[in-house]
Amino acid sequence: MNEPALTAELIASHGLKPDEYQRILKLIGRAPTFTELGIFSAMWNEHCSYKSSRLHLRGLPTKAPWVIQGPGENAGVIDIGDGEACVFKMESHNHPSFIEPYQGAATGVGGILRDVFTMGARPVACLNALRFGAPEHPKTRHLVAGVVAGIGGYGNSFGVPTVGGQVGFHTRYDGNILVNAMAVGLARSDAIFYAKATGVGNPIVYLGSKTGRDGIHGASMASAAFEADAEEKRPTVQVGDPFAEKLLLEACLELMQTGAVIAIQDMGAAGLTSSAVEMGAKGNLGIELDLDAVPCREAGMSAYEMMLSESQERMLMVLDPARAEIAKAVFVKWGLDFAIVGKTTDNLRFVVKHGGEVKADLPIKELGDEAPLYDRPWVAKPKQAVIEARDVRPPVSPDVALLRLLATPDLCSKRWVWEQYDHLILGNSVQQPGGDAAVVRVGDGPKGLAFTTDVTPRYCEADPVEGGRQAVAEAWRNLTASGARPLALTDNLNFGNPEKPEAMGQLVGCIKGIGEACAALDFPVVSGNVSLYNETQGRGILPTPTIGGVGLVKDVAKAASIGFKKADEVIMLIGATAGWLGQSLYLRDICGLERGAPPPVNLDAERRNGDFVRELIAFGDVSAVHDLADGGLGVALAEMALAGNLGARITVLPEGERHGVLFGEDQARYVVTATTANSLRIAKAAGQAGVPLVALGVTGGTALALPDCEPLALARLREAHESWLPAYMGA
Repeated sequence: MNEPALTAELIASHGLKPDEYQRILKLIGRAPTFTELGIFSAMWNEHCSYKSSRLHLRGLPTKAPWVIQGPGENAGVIDIGDGEACVFKMESHNHPSFIEPYQGAATGVGGILRDVFTMGARPVACLNALRFGAPEHPKTRHLVAGVVAGIGGYGNSFGVPTVGGQVGFHTRYDGNILVNAMAVGLARSDAIFYAKATGVGNPIVYLGSKTGRDGIHGASMASAAFEADAEEKRPTVQVGDPFAEKLLLEACLELMQTGAVIAIQDMGAAGLTSSAVEMGAKGNLGIELDLDAVPCREAGMSAYEMMLSESQERMLMVLDPARAEIAKAVFVKWGLDFAIVGKTTDNLRFVVKHGGEVKADLPIKELGDEAPLYDRPWVAKPKQAVIEARDVRPPVSPDVALLRLLATPDLCSKRWVWEQYDHLILGNSVQQPGGDAAVVRVGDGPKGLAFTTDVTPRYCEADPVEGGRQAVAEAWRNLTASGARPLALTDNLNFGNPEKPEAMGQLVGCIKGIGEACAALDFPVVSGNVSLYNETQGRGILPTPTIGGVGLVKDVAKAASIGFKKADEVIMLIGATAGWLGQSLYLRDICGLERGAPPPVNLDAERRNGDFVRELIAFGDVSAVHDLADGGLGVALAEMALAGNLGARITVLPEGERHGVLFGEDQARYVVTATTANSLRIAKAAGQAGVPLVALGVTGGTALALPDCEPLALARLREAHESWLPAYMGA
């Protein structure tokens, strides 16, 4: 193949700026080959190098006594006791899912599953966090349908339950939806596999499906803003095969038992390039590849195409040469390709050969270490005005407002979504989607794991630092509300163009807030992903730093859920209520005002109140628990009534303006229910611990009755809550 001349236009089309290209020339002392240009493009783009964010990410807390592996590997690993480890990570597939929603979302699930089982873990759960444009936008319905079908199609076929997630809508995602996929697996804590290559002359083995032309420049496309030509980028979207991935999982886990695996790396973003470079660089070794040995499903593929292909269901391993034949037999048994495509060397060079020619010869460490690192200019978001509830005139009565809120796109039931996912497969799902956190039994129990994904983008837009703090605090609360001890998190930082100081300021602010909350709550970051340039024709998304939290439940039989359980139990509100309406859904969707400062996050109160609630759950003192977030107290009460199919009579509210008390989104709050006897003990303990508590009323009946309001029959609440999404999707 005749390689094209390296023109300024060609270099720019690879996402490399003129000064970055000059850096390449200085580094290697000559002009790169076309294949080398593609390799640099893959390794130095935002998606792989974190060149705009890693300066700020260094400040995040990543260590704790229970952390086995923090950021820097395929996934994070935490110790959950009894010789067991939990392996998890979250990543984005935003741009591919906008271009081709089914395959974009499906391969996002496939990629994150590989990150987990590459570490030696068997996947036990998937979650997601989805953000779509305004419902009235002409593409939104099509994108929702395709993304949900893609997630369900891949996860259901692979055989892992999809147990939780988030779905939100806002016009700022009209041209750039977000699809964040999270996977969780279990492994023995003494049998974790890493990407660091060791030993000179060891074989490098290609495993899994064949290489095709799909996904070429996928990582580069994920590191660029969309213009009007988004549809033309369809060839950069990969095509997934969940059945092939299931075979790859079983073959990899079987192979890991043989002792043959020295290092292993998923071929994800930038495919063969990043996987080979990362394994060699981490082990201070060189890598030599012979592309003639790479299994291809298309004829005539060039070195450039093979190195940048992001075909799915592929792995790269460094194997013990003495066990290579054992390894091959495993993959042959599972009907998967097994090919020795290279070897480790001692010269710290990354050498790629094809057709008897050297197509690339580059310094392997510098491919990663010398990637640009930018301290980009940024500006802080000006503080927004505090909106007092007394200054907001309620346009409707609280009962009417509650019905309307329950029927909004953000607060309506997402049953239409999660019923398309198999959340029961493997038989260990303890709680179905729709509550605060998913709970999955570990083996035969009694131990379990709780999972959640959380973020409130409108808070992050109004005040990035406070929004970052709140995203972590809400994830921590959701795990706590299930009875889990929060252990660690993975994040997916979705932002606009970092070359714009305002967008970069959002990223910096949110990272600062996340770090503060993680430190205060002993909730370290062990893995994650940064997705920048999420904008279309100059319009960026809302800053969306999604938090995926993991917690440990000592006994799943004691795990809490949100539904009211019995009549005549006392309903109690834990935490202080100021009636904060700034950036609330009540202010936006009922009053038509999207403005104001978001609710402040008092991390000391979060810790104190959450520890108190977790103790109540552990001792069996409460029957239902729900944390308060979007929609405030009124929406939380309605959700608890609907989940338990049991009404409630609220006779007392905290002091303040009624609409602020019912719909304000003050943080560090929970609603719990308990028997009368238990409630008296709880109130006494709360007073001793300095935890604010108000007894609101009692459970019972077939309606939710708020003070001085028309009682709302559960049937009316359910109709409002359940109808919007199926009607919108035409289901």
